[in-house]
Amino acid sequence: MTQPPDQPPPGGFGAPQDRPPQDQPPQSGGFGPPTPPPPAQPPQPGYGYPQQPGPYGAPNAPGAPGPHGYPQQPGPYGAAPQPGFGHPQQPPYPGAPGTVPGGKPKARTALVIGAAAAALLVVGGTVYAVTSGGGDKKKPVAQHSDDPKHSATGASNTASTSSALSAPHGDDSENLNEGRKAGEAKVLWYQSAPDAPGAGADAPGMWLTDKAVVKAAYKQVFAYGVADGKPVWGPLAFPQKICAVTPRKSADDKVVVAYMSGADDNAKCNQLQQIDLATGQKGWSTKVADGGLFDSALNIELTVSGRTLMVGRSESGTAYDVDKGTKLYDKGKYGAACYPAAYAGGTGRLIQVSSCGAGGDNEHDEIQELDPATGKVRWTQRVKKGWQVTRAYSVDPLVVYLTDQDKKAWNISTFTKNGTFRSEVKVDEKFAPHCGWAILERDLQACQGVAVDAGTLYLPTDATGSANEIVAISLADGKAKWRAKSPADEPMYPMKAEGGKLVAYVQPSYDSGGQVVSIPVNGSSHPVTKLLQNPQGTARIEDSFYDGVVDWAGGRFFISSGRLSGSDESKEKLIMAFGN
Repeated sequence: MTQPPDQPPPGGFGAPQDRPPQDQPPQSGGFGPPTPPPPAQPPQPGYGYPQQPGPYGAPNAPGAPGPHGYPQQPGPYGAAPQPGFGHPQQPPYPGAPGTVPGGKPKARTALVIGAAAAALLVVGGTVYAVTSGGGDKKKPVAQHSDDPKHSATGASNTASTSSALSAPHGDDSENLNEGRKAGEAKVLWYQSAPDAPGAGADAPGMWLTDKAVVKAAYKQVFAYGVADGKPVWGPLAFPQKICAVTPRKSADDKVVVAYMSGADDNAKCNQLQQIDLATGQKGWSTKVADGGLFDSALNIELTVSGRTLMVGRSESGTAYDVDKGTKLYDKGKYGAACYPAAYAGGTGRLIQVSSCGAGGDNEHDEIQELDPATGKVRWTQRVKKGWQVTRAYSVDPLVVYLTDQDKKAWNISTFTKNGTFRSEVKVDEKFAPHCGWAILERDLQACQGVAVDAGTLYLPTDATGSANEIVAISLADGKAKWRAKSPADEPMYPMKAEGGKLVAYVQPSYDSGGQVVSIPVNGSSHPVTKLLQNPQGTARIEDSFYDGVVDWAGGRFFISSGRLSGSDESKEKLIMAFGN
């Protein structure tokens, strides 16, 4: 679901609030029929403690805390671990903004893979399914927006302070390439952020086409030329703040954004608008209806699977034709007491996670694959009682992350195309992809800094302000295939696997710009090769992108802010492009 109003997300690769304690190893999977609870066990020691036998008859290899972890004190909401270099302190309770001494949020580059990384395309609903979410069966009316204030060239109600910028300068007063050292990349162009409220504003998403990089920020959507940063169209203005976007574009370069119904406390994130990224034209628009009593559109999540747009509410989902805006079907309560809680979308695949029997003896999760065009269930996989599907690292192949809060345990499981269990991660390591924050819902799409290809899962090990490793894990048996260490004293995170190589981003430090590197995924040697060294002179700017969104395409590295600070102290950057 979307970020709570006026709450900045944590900067950097901090862990979300749904982490198990740091001293707990991964547990064997959560799949299969319910099993009786094991007899009381003495407290588990730290890393490497042998696992209990899993549901498939064999114990896991030794493990250590995984990609998520609760604060290090006992209980789910104890004191948070202390931050390292450049990281804001993690909040002591879910949803609180990250702060540094003095209480002011500190920006820190946080990797969010761009839309080209198809492995991380998911959408979430709440897990607190209490009553039936019947949904509004009335077919919504999707219409083209011909109101002048919604036109592609309509005047902005929050004028951007950006201007058409030519490389290598951002404007007449700031030459970001001044003092650039030999071997360092250029700042190809940059654009400043639009004005935002003092409490800050969301700037979700970043989509690349052959000609433009498109970015949402507060109440506008901007499009800049990939090579020179000059406006390609727009900006498009919206009457209220943008509250959700499709993480990926459709095959024909369409996206959908949602904006608030008003500015008051009762406003909902229920206004949908389709946008053509090639032309900047606004297509169909519609209002998302509420479902049952506990199934509102106060917050929604959007995902695209083929030609289907799935809108996830708190206890249900509604599918639309992404090109025409016509309603395709509803997904609501099924069985005795199962409610859709979250969605994960990818090209040709749509995964639904449901919460069943909430509060009862039969409480459990279920994973289903749906036909995106019809909503028909292709297969169902029941999750063991006590285990909850909280993240999806990939949908094709399907790789999910689960937690058991009672046991303070985690698990990463993979599945075959037909939904049968394939493997679970058996690596003795503490992983740390960047995951977003959720309060009353599971946000499957939140984890970034992780990549998946047909046979391998790539996860970064934990490191706060120091070098880490990327571990390649076999999807066939869950074991480590190889490791690659960051070439700098800063963490390295996967962006995408393509062309036989893994492309990764190394975060900047105070005295060095970030790097884009590649690692061969096959063979016996896996050297880290530098593709781009960003300039030292702009390291602090690169480091300042709050909840940053990054992508690599055509030999250019793009980084944009995921959250505007709203500060009047200095003009923050919305987006920058680097290249040789």
